[in-house]
Amino acid sequence: MLLIYQAENAIPVEVLQSCYDDSAQLARDLFAQGKLYSANPLKPPATATSIRPEGTKRIVTDGPFAETREQLAGYFMIEAADLDEALEIGKQVPGGAYGTVEVRPVYPLPDLPAE
Repeated sequence: MLLIYQAENAIPVEVLQSCYDDSAQLARDLFAQGKLYSANPLKPPATATSIRPEGTKRIVTDGPFAETREQLAGYFMIEAADLDEALEIGKQVPGGAYGTVEVRPVYPLPDLPAE
C-alpha cells in the first residue's frame, strides 16, 4: 500500500488538476502492468468522521483522528514483487512531490473475500 501524506492544501491550486491527471496516468500504467488494485485521492480532513473507543463504547466525532500537520491524502494499492519494486513505484507517485509516500505491506488475512 502506498499511503500519501500531505499538509492540507500542500499542492498549489494551479497544479492540483495536473497532479490528479498525472496520478490517473500512473494508475493506468500500473493497471496495464497488472500491478494496481485501487487508487484514489481522499477528500480534505475536514470531511472526515472518526470512530474512537471510549470504554466499551465507540464514539463518533467529526474530523480526522490525528492532530498532525500531514494528513492521509490518498493511496495506491499495488502488487509489487518486493520492497525494492514498491519503493520504485512509490517514487513515481505525483503527490509525493508535496508530502510523504509511506510504503507499507498489507497484512493478508485468511478467509477475506477476494474482491
